[in-house]
Amino acid sequence: MDTAIQPKTKHPKGLWVLFGTEMWERFNFYGMRALLTLFMVNSLLIKEADAAIIYGGFLALCYLTPLLGGFIADKYIGNRNAILIGGTLMAIGQLLLFFSASTFSANLGGAKTLMWLALFIIIFGNGFFKPNISSMVGSLYPKQEKSKLDSAFTIFYMGINIGAFLGQFICPYLGDVKDASTGVRDIFAFKWGFLAASIAMLVGTVTFFILKNKYVVTPEGRPIGGLPKNSTQEDFEEGETQTAKFSGKNMGIAAILFVVLFFVFRYVLVAELGFSSVGMGQLIKGLIYPFIYAAGISLAFLIMSSAENKVERQRIWVIYIVSFFIIFFWAAFEQAGSSLTFIADNQTDRNIFGWNMPPSMVQIFNGLFVVLLALPFSLLWDKLRAKGKEPVSPMKQAMGLALIALSYFIIAYNVKDLGNSGMLAIKWLILLYLIQTMGELCLSPIGLSLVGKLAPKRFASLLYGVFFISNAAGYALAGSLGAIIPATGDKFVKAEKLGVNLQDVLDKKVTLTAQQAALFEKEQIPTANTSFAGVEIHNLFEFFMVFVVLCGIAAVILALLSPRLKKMMNGVG
Repeated sequence: MDTAIQPKTKHPKGLWVLFGTEMWERFNFYGMRALLTLFMVNSLLIKEADAAIIYGGFLALCYLTPLLGGFIADKYIGNRNAILIGGTLMAIGQLLLFFSASTFSANLGGAKTLMWLALFIIIFGNGFFKPNISSMVGSLYPKQEKSKLDSAFTIFYMGINIGAFLGQFICPYLGDVKDASTGVRDIFAFKWGFLAASIAMLVGTVTFFILKNKYVVTPEGRPIGGLPKNSTQEDFEEGETQTAKFSGKNMGIAAILFVVLFFVFRYVLVAELGFSSVGMGQLIKGLIYPFIYAAGISLAFLIMSSAENKVERQRIWVIYIVSFFIIFFWAAFEQAGSSLTFIADNQTDRNIFGWNMPPSMVQIFNGLFVVLLALPFSLLWDKLRAKGKEPVSPMKQAMGLALIALSYFIIAYNVKDLGNSGMLAIKWLILLYLIQTMGELCLSPIGLSLVGKLAPKRFASLLYGVFFISNAAGYALAGSLGAIIPATGDKFVKAEKLGVNLQDVLDKKVTLTAQQAALFEKEQIPTANTSFAGVEIHNLFEFFMVFVVLCGIAAVILALLSPRLKKMMNGVG
């Protein structure tokens, strides 16, 4: 049926093609993500704190490269080609992880090298894929139908999460396997999870390749996301410049700003300007994290310098302000793949109706709840809009931050009395994921939609890049915060087997002998409490309260700013 004669109330068929493509890509990404830290710790023998920081750095770079991918697509190759390149690279990256997980017992050094290469390729693949599929969703809707974007992105977001749900079920089911009688993990099974992720990405890329010309088109039948040189006047807002122009002077200022900020952030994060630290965690924290923060701010300056009038400037400012607050949301939310997975593995009773759920699968509840709640949330916004009571986008995002603070507040109180050996009931982690999912639905699809509505077309993909940099900064912060997780119950048990009371070591009541210290190092048992912003973290209660405070304060400030931001949006909902 011709999309041009469909009733205007329906979403175009192209949305479902993009929905399917993104679904398989998320299967691949989230399936791999569920296994990655456990694979690093158990098979590649990387320390938990380092694994958390590597994980944060990897995720952060996955959201930084969309800038490059968005720029190349906007300027040269178009969205379609970028999606095909990105999908192919990610499938190759997962295949390399499969080889890494197949060879580590024979050649640990080689397997680690393969893992780094795999992550590097996935990072670039994601950079080509991510911003371009999001901006194509925005392009499916003509100017007069932009009001549908909130519900379109919520539907699209459901595709993301069906994929995430499938990936987080199938990859751990195949790859995170423990012996039923002994409880010992099969460290050779991870490879099957990575292989499943690679196959899923191939399916998504091939599907897009076959269906793109038929369905991913405008109501008039012109291809969406083709080569930029083929764009016509109809693709742009009235009176809007069609290409982004950045002056040499402003590009120079942005470059200097980047270099200065890089060293400022490096000094703040690892207390050094030079490059003497060689520890893996320190390397990522002192190189990748400052790069992300500095890149975000300098790019934000460059885009703002090209704004043509006051309305454009104000709308771009709204994207920046909202993006800043989103950092705190993702820093808390993305504990799922590091600290929350370690807690699920080491200090949670994962028995569900007699079945012991693999720890990497506990994250599945997030994807499941999004699939169940995305449509109700979409209908809720539609209903409130019809009554003229829909909250403005920044207020929805403040609600998202408040919900994530609440989720950690509940879990903090449930771990308060566990002591060193008590087990957390899995129902509390399930409740945490339910509340966080409701927060995510108030914040993430709404943020994508907000960029779609406020960004000038000529650098829409670049502004999606800025939005994703705020995600990247959040993931980088998530890595740093995940690394401050205090000793979980399993560490106390390990220390006891070595004849040492770990609590006494942490309280500095006893000093380890050189031999004991070496054993602690080998068994990855901490010998001191972690700290955050100069405050020592003694237990899981204090650890979770860090997220309650960060997200709670951010929620209140954003809610107070919302009326002002509404004015700055100049009539956009």
